Parts: sequence; C-alpha cells; structure tokens
Amino acid sequence: MPSDYACRRVACLQPSATVILDAIGELDRVVACTKYCVDVVPAVAERSRKILADSWTADTSEIVAVQPDLVIASVPYQEKAIAEILKAGARFLGLAPKTLADIYTDIVTIAGAVGALSRGMEVVRQMQEHIASVCTRVGGAARPRVFCEEWGKPVIVSQSWVAELVEAAGGEFVGTPGKQIRIEEVERVDPQVVITAWCGAGNRVPLEKIIAMRGWQNTCAALSEKVFCIRDEFLNTPGPTLMQGLDALAFTIHPELFPRTKGIRRITGVSVAGAGNAAL
Repeated sequence: MPSDYACRRVACLQPSATVILDAIGELDRVVACTKYCVDVVPAVAERSRKILADSWTADTSEIVAVQPDLVIASVPYQEKAIAEILKAGARFLGLAPKTLADIYTDIVTIAGAVGALSRGMEVVRQMQEHIASVCTRVGGAARPRVFCEEWGKPVIVSQSWVAELVEAAGGEFVGTPGKQIRIEEVERVDPQVVITAWCGAGNRVPLEKIIAMRGWQNTCAALSEKVFCIRDEFLNTPGPTLMQGLDALAFTIHPELFPRTKGIRRITGVSVAGAGNAAL
C-alpha cells in the first residue's frame, strides 16, 4: 500500500495485532491498546498510550477519543461490542484466525494496512522457516500422544493452530481443536504429554491440583511427569509469538532433541493423592 494511504493511528483491541505491529517494526502506530496488549508487548507502554477496553467490552467513546484511522479487534465478540466499534466510525479490521495459514494472512493484511507489506511477508517467511526447521529436526522420531488445553473448567482443547504446532514439534495431537472435551475422554485416550495454556493465566495453571481433581494420576503423562504449563501468550496469541510456543512444545514433546526454553513449568511429582511440586 502506498504510504499516502497507510493507516497511521491504530487502536489495537487484540494482543496479536500488537505483536504483529511490533514484529514488522510499526509499533509506533499504536495510539491505544488494551492491558492485555501491554502484557504481551510491554514496549507498547513505554510511550503514553491510552488503555482501551478489549474486543469483548469495546466502548465507542474510548475509541473516538484516540482518533484512530484503524481499529483492530478479534472475534468472537459480543454483538454490543462490535456495535460500539462500528459506531466509532474508523476503519475496522476483525481477526478470526483458526489455522496457521489464517495467521499468515492476518500478518500480511495488517502489514499492508500500515504500508509495510514487504516486512509482513518477511515475518511470515521467517515463521515458516522456523516451523520447517523444527519438523526437520524431529525427523522420524516417535510421536507421543499430546493433549493440549486452553481452558480448564470446562476443559477446552487448544485451537487448530496449536494442533498444527504440536504436529510440527513431533507429537500426535488428541482431541478436537477449540472444542469442549470430557475429562473421562482424555483419560481414555491416555495422553503421553499433557500441556496446559489457559487463556489469561500466564504460567499459573495449578498442575498438581488439576491432575488430582480430574483423576488423571494414572495417565501416561502423569506417571512419567510429563505434565506442563506453557505461558498463555506463547500458544494463545495468534502471531509471531507462536514461535516461542513452538520451541516450548518441541521441548515438552521431545526433550531429547530440543533444549528447554523459557515459559515452561513442569509437574515434578504426582502421588495417588495428587500431591507434587512444580518447578520453574
């Protein structure tokens, strides 16, 4: 997009949009964002920027006050929230990725909107190369059954892009991405690796407690102490941050092939009563 038509004042109601703008070197265009954007990209708070309500609770007056020429939000959102966004009168980009291909499209779309298309395409290329390198390193290694959840009560299976990353990291993803699953069904599948990445929980998922409460002490994952928490933003923020999630997944699934990375907690003991200790 020619620079004359590029959006210069962006309001981000979605953390992944902030991550993408940071990755393409256009963070200065963010004039307002949510507190969740700051959590994922702390640099966005270094300058005085207005903190807005998120995609679920958007407020017209807040958006109008920062005078954006582009508002980026995510779906699903409440009808009331989208009405508030539209009433603000700025151009609106709604993101609803399901797969890695969708995420690549979002990156290129956002990059194009701010006049940085070539940099967006480069970020996508780097992500694809990173994934390919992990796949190559896995090679023909055995593929353990991996259960990955994005929420714990009810238990909700992680999204499709996480399933793709698990497969790239050498695991066999179990469950239907993005859908609720009964704890008895997970127990029946008997995963060899259990990974939790609860939305909004950071790395604070109580691993010992959930194994005990669900009666999963005798699963292969619990008996071999392969129950992990990976930081929320590494798997639930659909943008370049996912590459940190991929590296974390690769270690949890194939520690013999990949080094430990940041953002991982592991259960270190599971008794019949569910007692144990988690290590950072």
